[in-house]
Amino acid sequence: MAVRIRLARVGRRHTPQYRIVAIDSREARSGKPLEVLGTYSPLAESPLEAVKWDRIEYWISRGAQVSDKVRAILKKAKKPEGAGVQ
Repeated sequence: MAVRIRLARVGRRHTPQYRIVAIDSREARSGKPLEVLGTYSPLAESPLEAVKWDRIEYWISRGAQVSDKVRAILKKAKKPEGAGVQ
């Protein structure tokens, strides 16, 4: 099973909100995730909320691939010391 860390769309029309999820790469965009790792609201003042940095590191260590968009979002975010995303 190939696991990816990517965005899953939730929310209403014209009000995008996303969950950062670990999901099987063959699942649909809004399919059932293995684990919810955080939320991203591009229209909010602080777009990144409730990110589980330790779980992101766990999935990366297990071979999960991070999507380009999620990688860019996480690089912009202020992350705690010791938490890193390649």
